[in-house]
Amino acid sequence: MRYVVLYESAEDVAAKAPAHFPAHRARIDAFHERGAILQVGTFADPQSQGSMAVFPSRADAEAFVDGDPFVEHGVVRRWEIREWNEILGS
Repeated sequence: MRYVVLYESAEDVAAKAPAHFPAHRARIDAFHERGAILQVGTFADPQSQGSMAVFPSRADAEAFVDGDPFVEHGVVRRWEIREWNEILGS
């Protein structure tokens, strides 16, 4: 079982994101270094399609969202965590 976080971008994501990206990226790097985030990225059109990240546990997914500068500063309008039954990696 993996856990996917889906982010829905705020209306003005292109204007808001740059100011908070360095702190957001540092958080990604810190989680990745300890194996707490497996994959992360935007979809082709981040404004309309948002982004996603894959985590090895629900606790890691929740910890990432809680304290993510993109969530705290309104770069993300809405988010959700979904359980994902990965079949190739199991």
